[in-house]
Amino acid sequence: MAKDVICGMYVDESKAKFKAEQDSAKYYFCSSNCLEAFLKPEKEKRSLKYLMIFSLGFGVLTAIFEYIYKISWLGIPNYIWLFILATPVQFIGGWRFYKGAVDAVKAKQANMDSLIVIGTSAAWVYSTIVAFQGILWPTIFQATGAITEVYFTESGLIIGFIMLGKYLEHIVKGRASQAIRKLIDLQPKLAVVIRNKKEMQIPVEQVKAGDIFMVKPGEKIAVDGIVIEGYSSVDQSMITGESIPVSKKIGDEVIGATINKSGLLKIKATKVGEATTLAQIVKMVQEAIASRAPMQRLADLVSSYFVPIVILISVLSFAFWYFIADLHFPMAMTMLISVLIIACPCALGIATPSAIMIGAGKGAQNGILVKSGEFLERTHKITSIIFDKTGTLTKGEPSVTDVVAVSSTEKNVVETAAIAEKGSEHPLGQAILKKAEEMKIKLPKGESYKTIAGKGITSTYKNKTILVGNRLFMKDYKLPTENLENQIQKLENDGKTTVVVAYGGRIVGLIAIADTLKEFSKEAVAELGKMGKEVWMITGDNERTAKAIAQQLGIDNVMAEVLPQDKAKKVKELQEKGKIVAAVGDGINDAPMLAQADVGIAVGAGTDIAKETGGIVLIKNDLRDVVTAIDLSRRTVSKMKQNLFWAFFYNVALIPVAAGALYPFGIVLNPIFAAIAMASSSITVVGNAMLLNRYKGRIA
Repeated sequence: MAKDVICGMYVDESKAKFKAEQDSAKYYFCSSNCLEAFLKPEKEKRSLKYLMIFSLGFGVLTAIFEYIYKISWLGIPNYIWLFILATPVQFIGGWRFYKGAVDAVKAKQANMDSLIVIGTSAAWVYSTIVAFQGILWPTIFQATGAITEVYFTESGLIIGFIMLGKYLEHIVKGRASQAIRKLIDLQPKLAVVIRNKKEMQIPVEQVKAGDIFMVKPGEKIAVDGIVIEGYSSVDQSMITGESIPVSKKIGDEVIGATINKSGLLKIKATKVGEATTLAQIVKMVQEAIASRAPMQRLADLVSSYFVPIVILISVLSFAFWYFIADLHFPMAMTMLISVLIIACPCALGIATPSAIMIGAGKGAQNGILVKSGEFLERTHKITSIIFDKTGTLTKGEPSVTDVVAVSSTEKNVVETAAIAEKGSEHPLGQAILKKAEEMKIKLPKGESYKTIAGKGITSTYKNKTILVGNRLFMKDYKLPTENLENQIQKLENDGKTTVVVAYGGRIVGLIAIADTLKEFSKEAVAELGKMGKEVWMITGDNERTAKAIAQQLGIDNVMAEVLPQDKAKKVKELQEKGKIVAAVGDGINDAPMLAQADVGIAVGAGTDIAKETGGIVLIKNDLRDVVTAIDLSRRTVSKMKQNLFWAFFYNVALIPVAAGALYPFGIVLNPIFAAIAMASSSITVVGNAMLLNRYKGRIA
């Protein structure tokens, strides 16, 4: 048995999963209650509405016949009529609370349903005994005289008002989950595919990977794919948060559910069903909502002790007022019921989940995906942020800026380096190959390619060794670079990465490569500085090149000449100094560093969301989203703390009142008003969390 993340009930997860499968649903919360509330909100809302009207209707009738107009129709005493009116409310309107309490008992726990069931059942059982005392048990109260005080009205109206609170709370939570529901609703229903050279319209669920489909201007793109024909601009705002449509040409990736704005596109489907970007986003947001943040686990721990303590307080308050203070039985009973109802920890149970739900939804709307509530809570605590350079701070698309021939021609230097880099996927290798293409060099094929991580690449051509790499690489092969040091330093001081090219045991030249900064990266670094965060840059480049890039960005702290396998160690070194570290990288290559960090942030993940290691995935290549993620975490945690404060304050402040602390001043809390106050607190907590919907981001 597990505790439901939204409702606070103890439920069977396997049944919830089965129910999701029966409804052909891809995602589900841990309980059938939340599953129903999320997948079929209108059905759940109607159910709560009818139960609320039923319970309040019978409750009000009971109150009328108890306090205003006592009836004795068909020779049946008034108390029996009250019993007839209150009993359906107790066991039909209150059935869900009994079920929740039984589930809690099975899990060896106590929850809010336990308090509601104990309080209302005590009132109903006591009132039933009183109602039937003169008929079935005429001698039971002879010693003290007949007791005429009953609580049928209280038991009925308590359930009615709690159901009202649940109904209003459901409406508020329905609005809170709008961001996720909107994401689900983005999925187009139909797609126009080309099969057997004919266009046919089919449900989007039937589109297969490899299918070719058409998208006209104004239509939604059915699934993720690659443009194979046409040119257009695509509105991706609903997925990435980008306000300006993005140009798409042949070879570009497109995301399902985005809108084709202008030209006709022919697209080859690459990801369908649960593999699409939209499905991954919805799944990740669902998982974040279903996860338990540390603050939520604290609330759960408090609740597990709180409920038994409340039951004890209610019993002790009854015992004190009845046996010690010699207060009459009905008044002591009123205090027992009031304590149980007023202390119901509904608000406590939804204080953090409601904030996480809206925080995660707002993040998704802005292309910021948080994998769990723990990361959402932890991110605002970050003290240091380490940015990988290539592909994160820079575009990762470097180009050759300088070619220095030492013992050969510039063309020969480029050709020699390109032979070794042929087939390489390293950004520097790609830049050299691109330069060779620009120079219209026809590359012969080399042999025995070998890459040494962080140093360079070696190959063989015409039985001679080609070396392309840094100084350390040349040193390993006993090729001195001292006589080239002035030229190398001059290039590196300009922020250029310089590789040395050798062939047949002698250095033939130098190639300088520069990478351009990403748009908004400097702005993001400046904003993080304003937030008081310590910013670092980590790179495999030499110190001079690294510092030149860092200076352009306004970064003072640099980790240079760090091999890929050592990046995680550098993160750990900062953590050992007591810093809470976020690592920001451009994806899978930075996985060890992202995994080691307290919060790993994968930037520019695009459609490969499921592959990322980071606790936070940023769909866009915009580093300002790092700032927004931290700020959103701060706002969300602030709402969690506010909600927990009000939930605790409410209970702590009103339990003494319910227990009779103000009775000497003539003030007694009626259980009905306790139920109204309890329901109001839950609505207040969710309403406070909903204020997060107004969040626009730190950077406009």
